[in-house]
Amino acid sequence: MASHIVGYPRMGPKRELKFALESFWDGKSTAEDLKKVAADLRSSIWKQMADAGIKYIPSNTFAYYDQVLDTTAMLGAVPSRYGWNGGEIGFDTYFSMARGNASVPAMEMTKWFDTNYHFIVPELGPDVNFSYASHKAVDEYKEAKALGVDTVPVLVGPVSYLLLSKPAKGVEKSFSLLSLLDKILPIYKEVVTELKAAGASWIQFDEPTLVKDLDSHQLHAFTSAYSELESSLSGVNVLIETYFADVPAKAFKTLTSLKGVTGFGFDLIRGTKTLDLIKGGFPSGKYLFAGVVDGRNIWANDLAGSLSILQSLEAIVGKDKLVVSTSCSLLHTAVDLVNETKLDKELKSWMAFAAQKVVEVNALAKALAGHQDEAFFSANAAAQASRKSSPRVTNEAVQKAAAALKGSDHRRATNVSARLDAQQKKLNLPVLPTTTIGSFPQTMELRRVRREYKAKKVSEENYINSIKEEIKKVVKLQEELDIDVLRNDMVEYFGEQLSGFAFTVNGWVQSYGSRCVKPPIIYGDVSRPKPMTVFWSSMAQSMTARPMKGMLTGPVTILNWSFVRNDQPRFETCYQIALAIKDEVEDLEKAGINVIQIDEAALREGLPLRKSEEAFYLEWAVHSFRITNCGVQDTTQVLPSTFRSRCPVL
Repeated sequence: MASHIVGYPRMGPKRELKFALESFWDGKSTAEDLKKVAADLRSSIWKQMADAGIKYIPSNTFAYYDQVLDTTAMLGAVPSRYGWNGGEIGFDTYFSMARGNASVPAMEMTKWFDTNYHFIVPELGPDVNFSYASHKAVDEYKEAKALGVDTVPVLVGPVSYLLLSKPAKGVEKSFSLLSLLDKILPIYKEVVTELKAAGASWIQFDEPTLVKDLDSHQLHAFTSAYSELESSLSGVNVLIETYFADVPAKAFKTLTSLKGVTGFGFDLIRGTKTLDLIKGGFPSGKYLFAGVVDGRNIWANDLAGSLSILQSLEAIVGKDKLVVSTSCSLLHTAVDLVNETKLDKELKSWMAFAAQKVVEVNALAKALAGHQDEAFFSANAAAQASRKSSPRVTNEAVQKAAAALKGSDHRRATNVSARLDAQQKKLNLPVLPTTTIGSFPQTMELRRVRREYKAKKVSEENYINSIKEEIKKVVKLQEELDIDVLRNDMVEYFGEQLSGFAFTVNGWVQSYGSRCVKPPIIYGDVSRPKPMTVFWSSMAQSMTARPMKGMLTGPVTILNWSFVRNDQPRFETCYQIALAIKDEVEDLEKAGINVIQIDEAALREGLPLRKSEEAFYLEWAVHSFRITNCGVQDTTQVLPSTFRSRCPVL
């Protein structure tokens, strides 16, 4: 029984690529130094998968910045402002497209579907002269082969590439990007021909746009593209990989009818309805790559449950045509649980980072083939049972409070105009008051003091006095600038003070380029044991006669920027966070804070990929926000900030 990994994190277990990139960008190391770090990372990833027994190991999922940008380089689709004159694209042009340079701006960056990863958006038009300008896919395949690892080269599929692009500046917004298909397919043919010549027996085309709402014209583009590629693909096995959601019925029919394709990959974690489509009719003789190990979370797989699903699929497609896979690339999860020194043993037993998920995939494949590792499955079952019964996961008081929310939409009792009148009498602000939305920078001195306090090198009293001095400086600056409503940014991330959350040491996930984030882990019912920001906000307010805003992150943003528990619906967890924030809002009000900003920067980031599912998401997301501030007085002004997204519904 075969196993497959869609893709793997590229930053390294301790962010080795991040530091190598930033050193190179700062001129502190050479291109050769950067290439050496990258080659070492690739080598260790391939060998790790080979040692774990994975049969279909991906190559060309490593990128110095972004896999879509790599495809842009492969196609030679470099915007003219970068002054590229042909030939193999090197670091200068590549990083200029990604980051800009002294004279021209970078290309646009946007979210990769509904993940927290961001890709570089191709800028295309009728005058782009495509050419085969980066041989990276072939080079990496050969590199792995030289190490004794036969890989599956991964390419962003031609149709998804165009659907993820935008018209370049000066090109009509109505320009059909799919009209460029005939211009890019010759380059895909060249790449395929070279990969076949190098010995590749499988090629993976990622076509994730198949999970979106596509019209018949867009779906027909897939049929046209792979019909055109069919003769070039002769003699090599072709996998079309989809992920992040269900594949709609029409798209499923289009996909499974494509010519020259050997296998199809599906996300069976976020695409559970796809199971019904597979059971309703899967093409005979084709491979099914079943994505049953979650690539977007950090929870250990329920091996017994996954094995049951796989056995039902085996009855449909046959033992020799079923491949155990991840739901998507493991790029979206942390790298290796081994590096977590501060999580306790019980919590760690509930988790699996990328390295552990590779092992899970192979364990499932072996079990399906009749070689189940009883000790591994037994330990997994014990961990699953422990998580279900652990008192640290369940808080009955929180569950009761969340259940009681269902009877109201939690709008504030009075209308907006009445509240504005009351707030104006209380705050006496000008007609157009000024405030700042984004944060003030955290100074080097502030970071130093925090480090030393956490390391117990300075006393709590000295720490508070140091923060107090920093707050004074920020208050004074805002008063000198004649800001009407002031803010205080000296509160550390308050999620660390919520129950039900855990925090990692090395659980970094790539957001874009060298930028990594360390998402909190929500493992249990969420509550607020004590006030989180009241002390610092009150201190800041005591330093000025002007209104000082309380600053909080909203429940939907906390949810969307975390690894969320998968044992209850996301909206239930969001309601629990909302109740915790509600407690904090009301304590800020009691402490004399009359303006409270609640940031919902990521509200739109959680929007489902399909229009039909948006209304339900927005209903509970907006409801969660309303819960946070439904109990305050009319005189308290609540500022919903969606500074990274458009959201008129608040």
